[in-house]
Amino acid sequence: MPSRPGEDELIARFFAPLAGPAGLGLLDDAALLEPPPGDDLVLTTDALVAGVHFFTDDPPGAIARKALRVNLSDLAAKGARPLGFLLALALPGDWREDWLNAFAAGLGADASAYGCPLAGGDTVATPGPLTLSVTAFGAVPAGRMARRSGVRPGDRIYVTGTIGDAAIGLGIRLGRGPEIPKADKQFLLDRYLLPQPRVALAKAIAMHAHGCMDISDGFVGDLTKMLALSGVTARVPVYRLPLSQAGRAAIAAKPDLFVVAAIGGDDYELLAAIAPDSAPAFEAEANAAGIPVHCVAEAIEGYDPPRFIGPDGGQVTFPRGSYSHF
Repeated sequence: MPSRPGEDELIARFFAPLAGPAGLGLLDDAALLEPPPGDDLVLTTDALVAGVHFFTDDPPGAIARKALRVNLSDLAAKGARPLGFLLALALPGDWREDWLNAFAAGLGADASAYGCPLAGGDTVATPGPLTLSVTAFGAVPAGRMARRSGVRPGDRIYVTGTIGDAAIGLGIRLGRGPEIPKADKQFLLDRYLLPQPRVALAKAIAMHAHGCMDISDGFVGDLTKMLALSGVTARVPVYRLPLSQAGRAAIAAKPDLFVVAAIGGDDYELLAAIAPDSAPAFEAEANAAGIPVHCVAEAIEGYDPPRFIGPDGGQVTFPRGSYSHF
C-alpha cells in the first residue's frame, strides 16, 4: 500500500485551503473569532456516524455536505447567518486519499456556497466506524434568536418546504420503496442524501419568529416538543401537511407511507411560530427567498399534547413521536 500523509500533511493538503480568517490558516490549535457588532453568537453541533446517519458507501462529498448542512439548518432555525464551523473527523484505518479528496471537495463547495468557512477542528484515527462532528457558529441580531420555547397563543405555525421526503427516501435506499417513477425515486433519495438548509430564511426568522426549530427527528414529534416547551398546544389538520409530488406518488402507491412521512426524520425543514400581524410579511419574505411556507396550525393555550386531526375530523394517533437514539 502506498504511504499516506501524516496528520499535519493531511490537514495542510485537504483542509487548510477551506479555512477562513478565523481559522488562522489551521496553523494554530484554536480559532480566533470576533463577533460582529450588535450580534449575538449562536453555536450548534451535530455528530454523524457511519451506519447511523449515512451509509458507508454514500459519496464522500455528500457525507461532508450533509454534516455541514444539518448544522446550517440549526443556525437557520435560530435566525442566525453562518460565520464558520469546526470539524472533528475520526477516520477508520482503511481510509483512502481519493476518498478524503472527494470529502474535502464537497465540504469546500458547501462552505463556499453558504458563506461558512472552516475555522479549525481535529483529525484522529479510530477502529471504526467513520465518525464526524461539525460545530457551526452564526450571528443573529442581539436579542432576536428564535428559541424553541418562544411560541405564544395565537401564533401561526408554519413549516417550510415539504415533509416526509427524506424518510420515504431512506426506505427506498433500504429497498423498501413503492413502485413509483424513477424520477420520483431519485428525488426522494436526494432529499435523504442532501438536506436543504433554509439559510436564506434566517433573516426573516430573526425578524418575525417568536419560536422556531428545525425538523430533524420528525414533524409530529418535533412539533409536539416545541409546543410543550412553550406551554401551548394546537389542533393540527395533519392531512394538510405539505407533500412533494414525489411524496404524494409514494403515498398513493403505499398509503402506510403517510405515517412514515409524518413521523420520519431527516427533513431539516423549519417549524416557525409567527404572530398573525407578522404573517403577511413573513410569507412575502419567504416567497422572495424562494422558500415555500405553509401554515399548518395555530397555537392555543393549554398544556395537553397537540391533537392531530384527520380528514373526517377524528383524531389521528401515531406509533411514536420523535426519533430517539436511545
